[in-house]
Amino acid sequence: MKRALRALPVAPPSPLPRKERGPSDWQWQLQHAVHGADDLERALHLTDAEREGARDAERAGFPISITPYYLGLVDRDDPDCPIRRQVVPRIEERREVPGDMRDPLGEEAHEVAPGLIQRYPDRALIFATDRCAVYCRFCTRSRLVGAGGGVQSLSRLAPAFEYLAAHPEVTDVIVSGGDPLAMATSKLEALIAAIRRIPSVETIRLATRVPVALPQRVTSELVRALRPHHPLWVMTHFNHPKELTDEARRACRRLADGGFPVMNHTVLLRGVNDDSAVLSALFRGLVKERVRPYYLLQADPVRGTGHLRTPLTTGVRIMDELQGRLSGIALPKFIVDTPGGMGKVPAGPDFVVERAQGRTRFRTHRGVHVDYVDPPEPE
Repeated sequence: MKRALRALPVAPPSPLPRKERGPSDWQWQLQHAVHGADDLERALHLTDAEREGARDAERAGFPISITPYYLGLVDRDDPDCPIRRQVVPRIEERREVPGDMRDPLGEEAHEVAPGLIQRYPDRALIFATDRCAVYCRFCTRSRLVGAGGGVQSLSRLAPAFEYLAAHPEVTDVIVSGGDPLAMATSKLEALIAAIRRIPSVETIRLATRVPVALPQRVTSELVRALRPHHPLWVMTHFNHPKELTDEARRACRRLADGGFPVMNHTVLLRGVNDDSAVLSALFRGLVKERVRPYYLLQADPVRGTGHLRTPLTTGVRIMDELQGRLSGIALPKFIVDTPGGMGKVPAGPDFVVERAQGRTRFRTHRGVHVDYVDPPEPE
């Protein structure tokens, strides 16, 4: 279903004096983001497919937003640039393929309070804002992001807090959106504090692409504001080694130095990172900055993303090629978030060749078959 076009609000003006603001300021980056087809036309040499895709995106209401920083990573002449494919619309977005879904994770069916989604017994997700620094064309929540609501107020989320307090089995809360780190520091800190006041909540995770698309946002002020609310985990979203710039590396180091465990989700995308050499370089680069590759995610079957998704066999093959060639701390799990909100399941190559009573034969990364013999039962 198409959504009405709307203006894309930007963050509140920075309190810093104008002379101190510029490309190194995160709010400047948001205020100077590319927001439409005409902006893209001026910045890049668009193909006909991209030009039509951008016009379609404007009409359909799925926002375009690319920070000047992230746009600087895009090859302006190459439509196959792996950064460009992630953020520049293409005409293929109007095409639906079998398996496409509007809400592939079944979040609407699992909403237990306004802005609170629970798909697992021990964890829940708070939808904190519909704004992102950059709108990825494969976004799982393309039905919601940029919808005009902005940051969720604490009063709006009060029923969510009440639900969490009444369900102490929920010990892990993911703060997502949109991108919560695109919020003003004061609003984000107030939200985290409200969650932290719930005694049964043990861990809080911040799901963000800010270190990738807006690393200027990871300021000392942000770290100081959030540090008192530990344990806070940061779940980043690097998809390609080209995104590991000096600025992004500094943002990751600042988070790690601030005591935030940093984990990364990589979405497997056709023409972006569906290659074991590319992913190996990414995962090694992340570990170097104390970011743990956590998941390699099969792209969710969001309506209009068929041109970016890969067959499941691609991910299985890549994991087979990476096994034994990357350190265990650099090797993520290959995960499928099953359609309809039924939960994540691991997928990957099967290294078991044969099972027999008390004996299992494995295939190693060297192609060698090795038997593991079980110990005898105690007498």
